[in-house]
Amino acid sequence: MTEFAIGESDFLLDGKPFRILSGALHYFRMHPDTWADRIEKARLMGLNTIETYVPWNAHSPAPGVFDTSGMLDLERFLREIADAGLYAIVRPGPYICAEWDNGGLPAWLFRTPGMGVRRYEPQFMTAVREYLDNVLRIVQPLQVDQGGPVLLVQVENEYGAFGDDQTYLKSVAEIIRNAGTTVPLVTVDQPVDAMLAAGGLDGVLRTGSFGSRADERLATLRKHQPTGPLMCMEFWDGWFDHWGGPHHTTGVSEAAAELDALLAAGASVNIYMVHGGTNFGLMSGANDKGVYRPTITSYDYDAPLDEAGNPTAKFHAFREVISRYAPVPDVVPASGTAAPETSAALGSPIRLLADPSAWGAVSEHASMPTLDDLDARLALFQTSVDVDGPTLLSVDEVRDRAYVFLDGAPLGVLDRERHDRALMLPHGGRLEIVVEDQGRVNYGQRLGEPKGLIGPVQLGSEELRGWSARVIDLDGVPELWTSLDGGGPAQDAPGVGPTAWRAGFDVSSPVDHFLSTVAWGKGIAWVNGFCLGRYWRRGPQETLYIPGPVLRPGRNELVVLELDVMAEPAAHFVSALSLGPLEL
Repeated sequence: MTEFAIGESDFLLDGKPFRILSGALHYFRMHPDTWADRIEKARLMGLNTIETYVPWNAHSPAPGVFDTSGMLDLERFLREIADAGLYAIVRPGPYICAEWDNGGLPAWLFRTPGMGVRRYEPQFMTAVREYLDNVLRIVQPLQVDQGGPVLLVQVENEYGAFGDDQTYLKSVAEIIRNAGTTVPLVTVDQPVDAMLAAGGLDGVLRTGSFGSRADERLATLRKHQPTGPLMCMEFWDGWFDHWGGPHHTTGVSEAAAELDALLAAGASVNIYMVHGGTNFGLMSGANDKGVYRPTITSYDYDAPLDEAGNPTAKFHAFREVISRYAPVPDVVPASGTAAPETSAALGSPIRLLADPSAWGAVSEHASMPTLDDLDARLALFQTSVDVDGPTLLSVDEVRDRAYVFLDGAPLGVLDRERHDRALMLPHGGRLEIVVEDQGRVNYGQRLGEPKGLIGPVQLGSEELRGWSARVIDLDGVPELWTSLDGGGPAQDAPGVGPTAWRAGFDVSSPVDHFLSTVAWGKGIAWVNGFCLGRYWRRGPQETLYIPGPVLRPGRNELVVLELDVMAEPAAHFVSALSLGPLEL
């Protein structure tokens, strides 16, 4: 039986000093049939461990649900790590940040009156216990002392940046221990005195999160932890992107030098990320520090393995640094090859405003409901307005984007990032508003806030009442043509309002493809029913990544839901990723 423990100055594996050389791979950001490839490439870079978060909201989209199918098969992922001869670190939260929708916390938590999130509150602790028990039921038999790969389990995540409820932190640690966790526990915080004090626990190893000035940061960490191994649990080797911003990169030589300094100090490391992957579906998060900034679909992170899993210059530089401190395999993974290039016309448009009946269920409301009231990410709201002349339409806050139509004609867009909250109606008529959730804030005090049009919708000084609300069934969008018996006729001219388009395209071999989105407006795309995620002409990213396992030899189907205006109703598959400009 293997024993893993925390010694006076080192991690100890069967009593011998062991340096953790880890890289972050999020199983929920990769197609499961690519897991083995990414794990093997991490091994070839010289790593001996793989770390992953666990996203509560993905596993539990509704109370009482714990889904482990497909991309959520944590047990399969951990077993594939073991099969590669590597160890594992599991970070189940319950809060993970990770630029992931709501920081991993399920939206339904916040709909319970009195729920106290990330603090010791009975309702929250009951939900946390159920969640962690479900996760650790998978992890428990896969711990290293039971023949599995798991070395460490983390308690919460950067809690010192959020709160200081030690009763809560101790309770989370107790839940993890009581679920049969026998490997060491850790916390992680930025190496700032106040954060390490508030987010740490006596008897639990503190680790740091940083990407530079290793000696200084490790000294701060040591001040709060006189004994035990030093570890950077998140060595930031890149960064994430927001819609409308640049694509972030870090210099290869600079990043390699920082990694060298960290390893020269004798510390263990978890490289965040070794491969970032993709925010498939609608799971990318957002930040709001006065201005709302949603995160893009790509989570490339300028990591050593790019979004498609290909080694970059940073991979080879990091591998060379690691070779100074530990043996690395002789084999080096091959560079990526160009993806197939082809095009296909988008046709058979189905317009939401022309006939909403097939798009989802409708309900009636006296006042405008929020998206949370409807459990929706996208919804159409309709009412009649009876005014003679121009009148102000206003709300308290837009979360996050509202497309306004009057008598079938586009009137304007209210955008949260611009702090929009009002526009003029020129006259009365049929008012239709499509409201979009662009991703929940994943960091700070705005976690869990409801989505939609917040506060009463007012016409002048009076509340506008009598709304019908139709939840757009996004999972059903690729099936619209079946439900409508072929849908509408093919049209070349752009239509008004959200429109679903489809295209067939042929694939000779199911390899990775890259879908260009530069000629489109804003929306969501699916291939063979698999949701690739959001696109937006604002950039920076200009391609959506299609994993090879999503495709099949022969005919494949692309479906696009365009929410804005599509300049060219055609799909172009290009040879490589295009993640946008580095400066604006």
